[in-house]
Amino acid sequence: MRILVTGGAGFIGSEFVRSLYAETADPEDTSRPSAPQVTVLDKLTYSGVEANLAPVADRAGYRFVRGDICDADLVDQVMPGHDVVVHFAAESHVDRSIAGAGPFVTTNVLGTQVLLDAARKHGVGRFVHVSTDEVYGSIDEGSWTEDWPLAPNSPYSASKAASDLLVLAYHRTHGMDVVVTRCSNNYGPYQFPEKVIPLFTTNLLDGRRIPLYGDGGNIRDWLHVSDHCQGIRLAMERGRAGTVYNIGGGTEASNKELTGMILDAVGAGWDMVDRVPDRKGHDLRYSLDISRIREELGYRPQVTFAEGLASTIAWYRDHRDWWEPLRARAELAK
Repeated sequence: MRILVTGGAGFIGSEFVRSLYAETADPEDTSRPSAPQVTVLDKLTYSGVEANLAPVADRAGYRFVRGDICDADLVDQVMPGHDVVVHFAAESHVDRSIAGAGPFVTTNVLGTQVLLDAARKHGVGRFVHVSTDEVYGSIDEGSWTEDWPLAPNSPYSASKAASDLLVLAYHRTHGMDVVVTRCSNNYGPYQFPEKVIPLFTTNLLDGRRIPLYGDGGNIRDWLHVSDHCQGIRLAMERGRAGTVYNIGGGTEASNKELTGMILDAVGAGWDMVDRVPDRKGHDLRYSLDISRIREELGYRPQVTFAEGLASTIAWYRDHRDWWEPLRARAELAK
């Protein structure tokens, strides 16, 4: 199988690429499946790290292309010969979208349109669009099914909702084989240190204070990145064309509860927490109903939140050489 992965140098995309090769051994081991041919297309913006792909860089069939998904000429050159597109590339930081929405609309909407047109032109067999539960807005009780009306509240989530609808429209209009996945909050190794878990962890490891929005009552469902990629693989391989699949972790926690867990893990106290004004349009609660992907595709989260959070914090403690330069880069990019 020949797979084009956009945004494959980012947090989730690189985990997905590494997972594609994890089940394969060296070429002489015939007892395990052969490796796919994977092309990664990534612009390497401030949050893209090519070193995330170092474990697979020398694998047969792997190729890295540095470029922008909005560059129609480049995408037209890269697309031919691929069987599947798995589309991760996106601007994804909510706070940055509030400060300036332009890059989010350009990359998340127009970039997706460029990819769809090229995939259709070159007869790609399947287009997997990786999205977010934030397109649903906020929910006080219960959980969202895939048929829930979209009601995004931030420029980021609005741009992702627009791209979701565009992908589904190409299925209905042109008959393209597309699948959309919507995930809850991801965490795990290699996550850029502007997101809450790595931000709080790296700050505390350096003796820095951490910012908690509002009263900390906002609730999120936490999903380990490896479980997310398991769900994407299932959707890519067996999902129904034109279908949306929610992928969740099944563990809800408030931001205050999460903060307490991280403080305990690093041996810090609440005196290290600064209460800061709440984010504009801050969604109160996210919760996904994952019945469809569980019943149709057999998806089951494998990593408990306690286990995953502990291993993630340990990873950041042991990999300062990875995150220290990135944090400096992010601070310069603000």
